[in-house]
Amino acid sequence: MAARSNSHTGPHLGEVVELRKIVPEQLAEVLKEETSVWRDELDWDFSPSAGLVHRFVQAQALNGYALVLEKQIVGYSYYVCEEGKGLIGDLYVLAAHRTVENENALLQAVLDAMWHTPGVRRLEAQLMMLSAPSGGRVVPYQNCLRSHMRYFLEAPLETVASLAPRELTGVAVSPWLENRQEETARLIAKSYQGHVDGTVNDQYRSPGGARRFLMNIVQFPGCGTFFAPASYAADSGHRSLCGVLLASLVASDAGHITQVCVAPSHQGIGLGYELMRRSMAALASHGCRSASLTVTASNEPAVRLYRQMGFVHRREFAAYVWDPR
Repeated sequence: MAARSNSHTGPHLGEVVELRKIVPEQLAEVLKEETSVWRDELDWDFSPSAGLVHRFVQAQALNGYALVLEKQIVGYSYYVCEEGKGLIGDLYVLAAHRTVENENALLQAVLDAMWHTPGVRRLEAQLMMLSAPSGGRVVPYQNCLRSHMRYFLEAPLETVASLAPRELTGVAVSPWLENRQEETARLIAKSYQGHVDGTVNDQYRSPGGARRFLMNIVQFPGCGTFFAPASYAADSGHRSLCGVLLASLVASDAGHITQVCVAPSHQGIGLGYELMRRSMAALASHGCRSASLTVTASNEPAVRLYRQMGFVHRREFAAYVWDPR
């Protein structure tokens, strides 16, 4: 393997090589441990995502880097660039070699590669298994960095029957159908205007971006397997969409709320609660023992709601945005 030297030094610091220059078998130990960590810490079956990484590395079609220490690959990170933005898809380092220096060596490599991609103006990383994500951790390109703490919360579904239904005057809730993606994209863009999550993920800022976000949820396994029976739409008046909740299965017995949003005109009436309650009940009926979600820590009204509904803290993640503007 032709190594690409990084600029850091340290007693256990590895070198980075392009993922296109390795074979998937060299990543086997890393993917195996990462799959185990996602299962043990988050009740999440990471194997579909690990399988995609394996196939893309095999096809030499994945942009990113592997971390090599004493001729062994001990970590990796990959990225995608589209629509003027670079996104870190994943970053993981084996626990035995997990140091801020080693993680930053991979971060530096993928950030440099994305910055040198023509047209890229903004970089995002939303769900990386980094050590010490909080507490003033230093990452590359601090001068143009904004970070937002996000909580991974989980609720046991055995108690969902204790959540009382909420009466919703003038609002009808029905199953969400894929032919409502365009309406949903417009609702997401409207609901997240000026919201902190629009800072974390710029796809929330426009119907076009929200459309791509929805496609990723429904068609790809990054947020689990889309689960229509626990996904709902709320309408007011003549089929005017005012609320949406989308859910997925992240394991055979675990669900995940991938998106919940309510139009500004219908916030504060309990619609978000009722969409959550119905989704949790549907997941429980399917045999799921838990449901999870992620929420930005500064979104205090949402955090309060989720805790009232039985969600508890499992892990913290830092969402990073690098934007020179």
